[in-house]
Amino acid sequence: MIGNDWDNVLEEEFEKEYFLKIKDFVEEEYRTKTIYPPKEEIFNAFKLCPISDVKVVILGQDPYHEKGQAHGL
Repeated sequence: MIGNDWDNVLEEEFEKEYFLKIKDFVEEEYRTKTIYPPKEEIFNAFKLCPISDVKVVILGQDPYHEKGQAHGL
């Protein structure tokens, strides 16, 4: 799903029922609404930084209201 060593770490989570429900919900939201970031950029932070290089992960949420503001980082 991500395309690097994060896949090995997160593979089991991606197969769990709760994640599949979230995935279905997010896919429906993308089909029916304007959502940022673009779908292909959701995991940008993971794609650009292999887990072998990670020391700390900080999660946050910012409101994006304009096209082009959100990019998954």
